[in-house]
Amino acid sequence: MPRYETLLLDLDGTLVDAFTTIHRSYCHVLPQLGRPAPTLAQVRAAVGGGLERAMGHFLPPELVAEGARLHVAYTDSILLEDVRLLPGARELLEAQYARGVVLAAFTNKRGEHSRRICAHLGVTPFLRGVFGAGDTPWLKPRPEFAAYALGQLGARAESTLLIGDSPFDIAAAHAGGFACWAVSTGTHAAAELTAAGADRVFAGLPEVQAALATP
Repeated sequence: MPRYETLLLDLDGTLVDAFTTIHRSYCHVLPQLGRPAPTLAQVRAAVGGGLERAMGHFLPPELVAEGARLHVAYTDSILLEDVRLLPGARELLEAQYARGVVLAAFTNKRGEHSRRICAHLGVTPFLRGVFGAGDTPWLKPRPEFAAYALGQLGARAESTLLIGDSPFDIAAAHAGGFACWAVSTGTHAAAELTAAGADRVFAGLPEVQAALATP
């Protein structure tokens, strides 16, 4: 039997690299609202907790809703131009799917955008579900979001593992009663992920797959 029966996988920074797309959208939106275009590093540091929270790093509260609206609309038009799978993503999905593990994307990215990306990159057949922002009233790290995903999958917390790249993923897993392995391919360095309480930290998905394959 696999060590974990269910794997929940974050998208941005974990399974896929969409930071070019995200950065392009911020550069498009913020100047329209009287703010300078941010650097890629500034955007990477802001994302992870949901779009509105990220926008709050750049805009005052009264402009966040409009910034988010413009961001979603522009992202929708460029969504698939630059996104790519991170190294080892397809191999991990293929290997775990072949072992009978239930796989699902669990992300604070908009649900409709997440499903389009997974279809475009050819990984939808491996996934039992894609759970994102707007699909429920909750975002990571709210325990209700984790409980919803597990309920939809018929999964048990004690046999579930979340793979993510941020403290939001770690907090979501622990709030939901399951483990989190983190990768340093996204928004946070290994030391930050360890400090945030990740159960294990890896350089990337090839190392995660090797660990999953080890009895």
